[in-house]
Amino acid sequence: MAGRLFGVGVGPGDPELVTVKAARLIGEADVVAFHCARHGRSIARAIAEPYLRDGRIEEQLVYPVTTETTDHPGGYQGALEDFYADCAARLAAHLDAGRTVVVLSEGDPLFYGSYMHLHKRLAPHYPAEVVPGVTSLSAASAAAGRPLVEREETLTVLPGTLPGEELAARLRTADAAAVLKLGRTFPKVRQAFEDAGRLGDGWYVERAATDRQRVLPLADVDPADVPYMSLALLTSPAERSFTAPPPVRPEGAGGVWVVGLGPAGRPWLTPEAQDVLASATDLVGYGPYLDRVPPNPRQRRHGSGNRVEADRARHALALARDGARVAVVSSGDPGVFAMATAVLEAADADAFADVPVQVVPGLTAAQAVAARAGAPLGHDFCVLSLSDILKPWDVVRRRLAAAAEADLVLALYNPSSSRRRHQLPAARDLLLEHRSPETPVVIGRDVGGPEETVTVTTLGKLDPERVDMRCLLIVGSSATRVTERGVVYTPRRYP
Repeated sequence: MAGRLFGVGVGPGDPELVTVKAARLIGEADVVAFHCARHGRSIARAIAEPYLRDGRIEEQLVYPVTTETTDHPGGYQGALEDFYADCAARLAAHLDAGRTVVVLSEGDPLFYGSYMHLHKRLAPHYPAEVVPGVTSLSAASAAAGRPLVEREETLTVLPGTLPGEELAARLRTADAAAVLKLGRTFPKVRQAFEDAGRLGDGWYVERAATDRQRVLPLADVDPADVPYMSLALLTSPAERSFTAPPPVRPEGAGGVWVVGLGPAGRPWLTPEAQDVLASATDLVGYGPYLDRVPPNPRQRRHGSGNRVEADRARHALALARDGARVAVVSSGDPGVFAMATAVLEAADADAFADVPVQVVPGLTAAQAVAARAGAPLGHDFCVLSLSDILKPWDVVRRRLAAAAEADLVLALYNPSSSRRRHQLPAARDLLLEHRSPETPVVIGRDVGGPEETVTVTTLGKLDPERVDMRCLLIVGSSATRVTERGVVYTPRRYP
């Protein structure tokens, strides 16, 4: 079996800019090959050093000529052609032996990289893959802190070895440009920028992403001190002409958004709700619900207790009146037994008449429990709260009786708490006056949370002691069914 060949880009200089895949392949390689001049030092190998494993084979591919002259019959190009042919033969011997060969390439292997000459010779005969790397162009743009191109602009990449007149002509018409291969070509490149009338817009980046990185205006660079590993940039014209105003909050930007967090966790949060939470300056809510929003030091958080909805609403509106973007968080959907009504009631006062209020819907607990059980809400249903804190129990009882007599599926919120223990047994007994004891009942607790449980039982066997404030109950109608697999559904067609 032949080995595999990988041309691996290791980025511009910082070992932390090596991709995860490149690091893995370097660590797994039987053979690591790299190019270098006669001094033997290799920038690519130095970058890859942290990822090399013991026992590897190294193939040092020493250029026969770099900037000096050569007496090769084919000249400089002929000498390099023979060199690449010899290197390909050396690596082929490892591939024939079944070894994995990684050829290191600074930057990206196919962006002015020497690896491409080996790839053309070896890829037709052996399994070969190119692993891209961060280019010097990307690193230089990042180091300068200037975008290369935006919108419909075009980028021109030029080698500094081009004739000066051609460089100037191309720079004259380019939106943005990068000139590589500087070193001894720098005086010519600088003159080309000047001839094109672009010298004042040019930037110079040397050894980007290394501890010897330098960034200077191109006009300020000393030609006697320019290494080969540098480049000249002509960045985005939009960037050059842009003068950023100081960030100022727009007039009238304040407002209140009442946000539904869903029953639990980020997966239950809508994209709209995520956007509102991200853009808010202030977060207001009941403490445990507020804790479900990841902290952001840019934002102010205003937590409060569970029984102060009106105070919480007025506080949010007052913040918004002063220009804040306030997100009032609410579990589930804010319009279902939650904060939307409290905020809208408070906003109806004259003091907050000019404060805009918007409700951002969320996934309800009823929907979440129903989805876990199957589709018990597949036909007509009603939603009731068994809490008698804000309405008399007699009202709850009459509404339960009416829903039961109408044969509606019921989603029961706030079924029980440590201080309210009589409501659920009373509700069960009332429902049994109208429903069969075999009526399916779904008990969902902490749905979407770490302690989630979903239990399917019947109205006759419902044990109120197993129900607390974190539960939601769904009581089926006469048409609700439970399959052999325990899936609960209410048919859309009524018998």
